[in-house]
Amino acid sequence: MPTLKNHYLVEKRNVLNEIRSNSMTLQELRFFSIYLSKINQRDINTRVVRFSLDDFQTIMELNSNLKIPYIKSVTNSLLSKVVNVPNPETGGYKGFQLFKECEVETDENGEWYVQIDAHDLALPLLFEFKNKYFTYKLWNALRLKSSNQLRMYEILKQYQTLGYRVLKVEELRSLLGIAKDEYPRFGDFKTYVLNACQRALQEYTDIKFTFEPHEKRGKGSKVVSIKFTILENEDYTDQLTLSEFIEEKKLEASADDDIGDENGDTGSPYSDRINFLMGACNDEFTYIQVVTLNDKMRDCMPCEEFKMQTLCYHYLKNRYNEMVRHAEKDGVRNRFGYVKSLIGKDI
Repeated sequence: MPTLKNHYLVEKRNVLNEIRSNSMTLQELRFFSIYLSKINQRDINTRVVRFSLDDFQTIMELNSNLKIPYIKSVTNSLLSKVVNVPNPETGGYKGFQLFKECEVETDENGEWYVQIDAHDLALPLLFEFKNKYFTYKLWNALRLKSSNQLRMYEILKQYQTLGYRVLKVEELRSLLGIAKDEYPRFGDFKTYVLNACQRALQEYTDIKFTFEPHEKRGKGSKVVSIKFTILENEDYTDQLTLSEFIEEKKLEASADDDIGDENGDTGSPYSDRINFLMGACNDEFTYIQVVTLNDKMRDCMPCEEFKMQTLCYHYLKNRYNEMVRHAEKDGVRNRFGYVKSLIGKDI
């Protein structure tokens, strides 16, 4: 195995960052950032990255007692992630997977590990590029609590040197992976996505931003595009190393074995769980509403599965997406109530 760099700098090609969201969860986006921080973009021989199984489970927020069949479902999800690289000259595209192979095995000392290798077609996006890329230190990706927040960070970090970025609302929604019928009113999109990301980036990363309408159109002055002003942030939370992040997550997982404290204490493991599950619903529902959904899931899931936050996230995400599809087809007056009723049917 090649020696891996240890300063955890993420280097990402602009074209890879501009590719529309491929529905990665927060944990998968975070894992991809960690993967990028562990390879040497100037040495293609570092394409294979190995994690201890324990660290992999912690990064993906999986229960440490998770059995191989469940691990397989998580790694299969990583292997299924597809990117579509557009050809601006023809309007066509080329699609391929980010990763081609994942191995879960024991080493010569009997210790379990997870090893992942990039897809051959993805290598030009990951290695040996000389221009049109941006960098950030990994710690910026570790404390963000939703996929929207991490994608927003990368979307704006790419333009930090320029100091601003103008995006059409529909393009931004696509880059964030937000469906057309989610937050159709700009006021809701502003509240639940833009404002939430603004708070998170200022608290946890090295940049902060302001935003304002850039173009309006029509009688109702519909906001068509947004101008983001990107600023250096000196008021962020202390930097977090990967080893510190893994240790924190292990402590949280240990505390989560006895889930209690349902009062919304912002420093509790229970609160972290609820904040995590809010991302499964694209941060549309309030903290208290997600507490209600969490309680519903407790009634319909086996105890061991309920303790596995990533499994709960995927379950809730599936029910939320089912609601979105129904809303698009027939309309849904009470979106939260509809998700709650879908979970209720599984009890």
